[in-house]
Amino acid sequence: MHIEKLELTNYRNYDQLEIAFDDQINVIIGENAQGKTNLMEAIYVLSFARSHRTPREKELIQWDKDYAKIEGRITKRNQSVPLQISITSKGKKAKVNHLEQHRLSDYIGSVNVVMFAPEDLTIVKGAPQIRRRFMDMELGQIQPTYIYHLAQYQKVLKQRNHLLKQLQRKPNSDTTMLEVLTDQLIEHASILLERRFIYLELLRKWAEPIHRGISRELEQLEIQYSPTIEVSEEANKEKIGNIYQMKFSDVKQKEIERGTTLVGPHRDDLIFYVNGKDVQTYGSQGQQRTTALSIKLAEIELIYQEVGEYPILLLDDVLSELDDYRQSHLLNTIQGKVQTFVSTTSVEGIPHETLQQAELFRVTNGVVN
Repeated sequence: MHIEKLELTNYRNYDQLEIAFDDQINVIIGENAQGKTNLMEAIYVLSFARSHRTPREKELIQWDKDYAKIEGRITKRNQSVPLQISITSKGKKAKVNHLEQHRLSDYIGSVNVVMFAPEDLTIVKGAPQIRRRFMDMELGQIQPTYIYHLAQYQKVLKQRNHLLKQLQRKPNSDTTMLEVLTDQLIEHASILLERRFIYLELLRKWAEPIHRGISRELEQLEIQYSPTIEVSEEANKEKIGNIYQMKFSDVKQKEIERGTTLVGPHRDDLIFYVNGKDVQTYGSQGQQRTTALSIKLAEIELIYQEVGEYPILLLDDVLSELDDYRQSHLLNTIQGKVQTFVSTTSVEGIPHETLQQAELFRVTNGVVN
């Protein structure tokens, strides 16, 4: 799988851009604030139909324009397929092979992308919502229907929290509607949790041996899921649903008192252990970076296993964050099999032969040469 070419119109600081890429390594060079990260972001948006940098889509549109458009031609299973994302103040439209996709879950997975950026180090040391978002985005790529259930879950969750706030102000009100929303929430929560458990087992399969390799066999990575209910990872969605029902019954009064939903996938977390110690709390910066790198490299192999083709890899200003050994491990792993985009202010100090063979693009104020 690779991107043949990309066209941008009114996107961030790009008025108009049409660019063809090498199917192996592409290096985007530029000083800060010139547009190299915008280019990487556009590829990400082409995959996920959303930015990894901002939830406000109007920021993707040039300030004096009415719309922005990202068009890409990808090669997937030896077929060339055009993709398009159009963004206006009213929302966005996604097209595959010139046909509009009416649901986001129908579009996600058209092209698979793994991004590794400095902020991805926060997957390990950041807040739980960062790890939940990581799971949701990666799971959505290999199981697009997951996105549908996630959207439905978030919709019901918002309604339920609104009702809980009303009940908080009037605690003796009828709770029939709360029961209805709880049942709806559990329906989607059970599917989300079941699929996260399955995904986590796949992630462990790849991340743990990769981590041993990067750490020269000195460290053992363990990944644990931390849910808001006591449940076995082998449980199916029916069993998970029953446990949710009991838990929601137990915390019903507490939720009304607090005016918010206390149970569900939106409060779960991932915990990473290296040699038995929580990396977030007790790990060195080097261990945290090795863990983050292991997870990203595992994602590449996981997607290949599930989809049958390697995803596109975006390395956005991340090589400078890694020491020489981790740089080499990363570049050796992807060499010859993954179309890779590397953004950097300079290739000096990165002597790896992979970059010496790369296609170089220089970005200056929204112009690529």
